[in-house]
Amino acid sequence: MAIVDLVNAGEQQQMGSKRAAEEDGDGGVDDSREYYCRRGVRHLCDSGITRLPGNYVLPASDRPGQAAAAAAGGSVKLPVVDLSRLRIPSERGAVLRTLDAACREYGFFQVVNHGVGGGVVGGMLDVARRFFQLPQPERERYMSADVRAPVRYGTSFNQVRDAVLCWRDFLKLACMPLAAVVESWPSSPADLREVASRYAEANQRVFMEVMEAALEALGVGSSTGGGVMEDLAAGTQMMTVNCYPECPQPELTLGMPPHSDYGFLTLVLQDEVAGLQVMHAGEWLTVDPLPGSFVVNVGDHLEILSNGRYRSVLHRVKVNSRRLRVSVASFHSVAPERVVSPAPELIDDRHPRRYMDTDLATFLAYLASAAGNHKSFLHSRRLY
Repeated sequence: MAIVDLVNAGEQQQMGSKRAAEEDGDGGVDDSREYYCRRGVRHLCDSGITRLPGNYVLPASDRPGQAAAAAAGGSVKLPVVDLSRLRIPSERGAVLRTLDAACREYGFFQVVNHGVGGGVVGGMLDVARRFFQLPQPERERYMSADVRAPVRYGTSFNQVRDAVLCWRDFLKLACMPLAAVVESWPSSPADLREVASRYAEANQRVFMEVMEAALEALGVGSSTGGGVMEDLAAGTQMMTVNCYPECPQPELTLGMPPHSDYGFLTLVLQDEVAGLQVMHAGEWLTVDPLPGSFVVNVGDHLEILSNGRYRSVLHRVKVNSRRLRVSVASFHSVAPERVVSPAPELIDDRHPRRYMDTDLATFLAYLASAAGNHKSFLHSRRLY
């Protein structure tokens, strides 16, 4: 699914250059793409701009305002998976059925009673906000356009390749092996390493419990499932801390474009500001924030392992003009060299193999060379 028409995007950028040049006269904002990629949207917001620079203006057909008008908009309460009930033998079957239906029908669900304390969850959101409040030079120390960098501060979605930039700044932190990487994380705020590492460990535990339940719900046997869980225990965890500042014209842009995620499961911690949207039944639906929960979505690798039974669906992020939004997304998968294949138990005459083998290294190479549309990567692995 292409999210930008390059001809229209070029026209928008030409128009935007004129507007930004005018803004520079009284607002001190450079009109170059390089400037936006170097400074990010938090800096633009802090500079007091009142109009969206042209580099961020989507073609008319891709703007969220127009899509909302056409589809009448709406919100969705995702299926809820209660981990406390999953741990009760007499209730486990019912929870597994809820999980299975959510992965097949929505590709998204919310996890509650996960056992991660409010101090850990609240602390992570708090230190995330404080990081993006740091002076620009402090944040810029970690800026990189290299998608493989283990610690990376950046802006947009794929800032090197995006034809139109997204209204997002982010901090990406590699989390495994935690002891080996935490010293490379930002040293400011002073408690970031301690708070974020505690959250990363708790998030990994929740992921492993949910992933084990998903394999059970799929009917993947111990011979395959046990190997997958071992690979995931020694796999990858990437934490992306997202900042979506107030936007002067939110109907013209997005915080994140439509995409799917590459790994097995993504666990998202979000604050009370709505913005995450899921494509369901042909409409973009806004996920109602559920305090203290994790929003969990199926990634491309789990769709491949499930041979298409579970769905890695498109989602995006809308921004608003009133409140900054912060979220923390944790992406979980196997090590880059490990190959992901459809589970043998899920292939038969009625359900032939639908996907080629893949690995994380292939995905990263794709992301570095392509326009940044994750769903195209999944489509590129399909056999039919």
